[in-house]
Amino acid sequence: MAKRPTHGPEAFDRFYSEVLGPRWQLLRSCLLTSGKPVALEAGLLKPYFLDEASVAAADALDVSPGNSVLDMCAAPGGKSLVLALRAGESGELVANERSSARRARLIRVLDQHLPAELRSRVTVTGHDARRWGLHEKSRYDRVLLDAPCSSEAHVVSSPTHLGNWSASRTRSLAVQAHAMLAAAVDAVKPGGLVLYSTCAVSPLENDGVIARLLKRRSSLVTVRTAGAAWGEATRYGWEIMPDRAEGRGPIYFALLSKAVSEAASG
Repeated sequence: MAKRPTHGPEAFDRFYSEVLGPRWQLLRSCLLTSGKPVALEAGLLKPYFLDEASVAAADALDVSPGNSVLDMCAAPGGKSLVLALRAGESGELVANERSSARRARLIRVLDQHLPAELRSRVTVTGHDARRWGLHEKSRYDRVLLDAPCSSEAHVVSSPTHLGNWSASRTRSLAVQAHAMLAAAVDAVKPGGLVLYSTCAVSPLENDGVIARLLKRRSSLVTVRTAGAAWGEATRYGWEIMPDRAEGRGPIYFALLSKAVSEAASG
């Protein structure tokens, strides 16, 4: 019997068919044209276009004027603009991006779109998000972790990425995301909120990461209800997938609150 390939298009489709069943073929075709861009305009120097689902995810963090906010993996910057607008001139935003090339793009987006008053409230950094909690503990009111992910919408449209795909990648990305999310929980203040977000379809990188965190840190975090005008609830969060949201997404997000004290949640 011929050994089934573990890399490439056949392995890719087999993996997602096993995970999502008959839904996969329609979702796969929708990923090729996914995204429903809208113009983020109010309060900016010029419009910035991003998917409606991305705006919904950023707004799910419930940032208010005056909040101290950390965006742990901020490039290309669309969600950072939303957070900066919501925090206002009385708030502060730290927009972090480890990759120097992506960080340069992030800076351009912030410089070109934010008025001076808001731009002065944003600091750009280049740290390893996995280690953030070692250096700044209980510092922020709100933390967004838009984690690096499989980004299947890009994979299906790229023969090169599709040819290189393997299931080991989504598993390793899930491990990395968990480390980042644990750091995000350390960085947020007691009583503060963390929003975990991806543009992945793989459940390993979505609810799977939340399940792993809850297993290890159940005394410290609680899942909060968060949703949007489109999409559907998952076990721990909310997903907006293009096959069921008129082309919006893919976006997954889950909202977590940190206990005021560890003892209080135990």
